Amino acid sequence: MENKGNVLMQKYDVGKFLGKGNFAKVYHARNLETGQSVAIKVIEKEKVLKVGLMDQTKREISVMRKVNHPNIVQLYEVMATKTKIYFVIEFAKGGELFNKIAKGKLKEDMARKYFQQLIGAVDYCHSRGVYHRDLKPENLLLDENGDLKVSDFGLSALVESRHQDDLLHTVCGTPAYAAPEVLCRKGYDGAKADVWSCGVVLFVLLAGFLPFHDSNLMEMYKKIGKAQYKCPNWFSHEARRLLSRILNPNPNKRISIARIMENPWFRKGFNSQANRSKTGPPQEPASVDADAVFGHFANSDNTPELTKPTNLNAFDIISLSTGFDLSGLFTENGEKKAVQFTSTRSASTIMSKLEEVAKNLRLRVKKDRGSVKMEGSKEGRKGTVSIEAEIYEFTPSFHLVEVKKSSGDTLEYKRVMENDIRPALKDIVWAWQGQEEKQSPQ
Repeated sequence: MENKGNVLMQKYDVGKFLGKGNFAKVYHARNLETGQSVAIKVIEKEKVLKVGLMDQTKREISVMRKVNHPNIVQLYEVMATKTKIYFVIEFAKGGELFNKIAKGKLKEDMARKYFQQLIGAVDYCHSRGVYHRDLKPENLLLDENGDLKVSDFGLSALVESRHQDDLLHTVCGTPAYAAPEVLCRKGYDGAKADVWSCGVVLFVLLAGFLPFHDSNLMEMYKKIGKAQYKCPNWFSHEARRLLSRILNPNPNKRISIARIMENPWFRKGFNSQANRSKTGPPQEPASVDADAVFGHFANSDNTPELTKPTNLNAFDIISLSTGFDLSGLFTENGEKKAVQFTSTRSASTIMSKLEEVAKNLRLRVKKDRGSVKMEGSKEGRKGTVSIEAEIYEFTPSFHLVEVKKSSGDTLEYKRVMENDIRPALKDIVWAWQGQEEKQSPQ
C-alpha cells in the first residue's frame, strides 16, 4: 500500500491482513482520529482495468452510497492514488456467515434471525432501486454482536427510475443461488431474483447444505429450473411451506418480500424496529466521484457497433469458471462441433486479428455483429470450407470466442484449424477451453 509506514493517507493505521479476492486485498485498520476499527479494501486499478471491471467498481461505489441500513456493511470513505483505490468500510468482526454454516446446520431460531435480518436489508435495498444479484453466505458477514451484514455489491444493479416493466438482462451471481429466470437469456425482475436467492440461503442455514446440487452442472441447472429439492426431516412444517412459496420457479407466482414479512414463521420473534434503517438520510462517503477515483486511467470504449460482441448467458459464464468444463454442450455423437478460447483483448482487437488471419490464408471475410465468417475459394470434397468465429463478452476486455465449421469437409476444417488458425491466434489467446491457462488476466 502507498502509505508511510503502516499509516494510510495520514488517517488510518493499517494492521492485520484479512483476506483477498481476485482484484482486491482487505486489511483491518484503525481511524487515528476516532479510534474506530474499519476494514480497508485495496483495489489495484491496473488489474481492474485489464479485465474490464472499471464500470463494475464504479457501480459498487454508487450503490454503497445509496444504502444505509443496520444490516448492510457501510461504506465510510473512498480514496485513491494513481495506482490504487481504497474502500474504507465497516469492519465485520464476526467474519463470513459461511464459516458458521460450514460447521453444520443452524438451529431454527438462529436461522430465522439471520433470515429476518437478510430480508430486512434486501427490502431496504429494493426500496432504493438496488438489486444485489449475488446473495449467498459468503457475502453475508457478522458483526461483533452476531448481527448479519450484507456485503459485496460489485454485481448489484442500480435502477434509478423504477417501473413495473423494468427487467434486468445481465446474467450474474453464483449458479447454485441463482433463480431459474436468471439462467436464461430473457430479462428478469431483480427483486424476484433476489427473493429466490434469499430462499436458497434460508435452506442452507436450516439444512447445512444446498437445495440444488449435482456433480453434473447440467443436471443442477435442470433441478433449479424445476425447483427439485427435498427438505430434511428436521425442517418444521411452517418453514417448508414458506420455502415452497419462495423457491417457486415461476417468478410471477413467487412470494414477494412484503408477503414474506407477513408470514407467521417469519414474524416469530421479529423485531421490526431493529430491522429498520438508521434515522436520517444515508451518510455521504467522502471522495466518492467514481470517475475521479479512476482519474486518467478511465478511457472510453470506441469499439464500433459492428464489432460489439454478444453478451454471455449463464452457461457461457460458468464455462469460464474454475472446475467446470461445459465442452460436452458442444459435442454431437462424440465429435466436437466447436472449439473455444478466452482472450483478455478487446472485441475490436480480436475481430482485427481474425480478419488478419483470414487474409493471410486467402479466405474471404464476412463480418456481422460480433462474428467473423471465413470462407475458402476452392471447392473441397464436400464443398467450400467455411469457418465462423463468434465473440461473446464476459467483461469489456475479457471474451470467449467460439470457432466452428459452418460448411465443408470436416477433415479439411480440422487441418486448417490445427496447422494455421490456432498458431496464428496465439498472441490474443489467454487459454483454449479444456487446456490449462498459460497466463492470468489479473
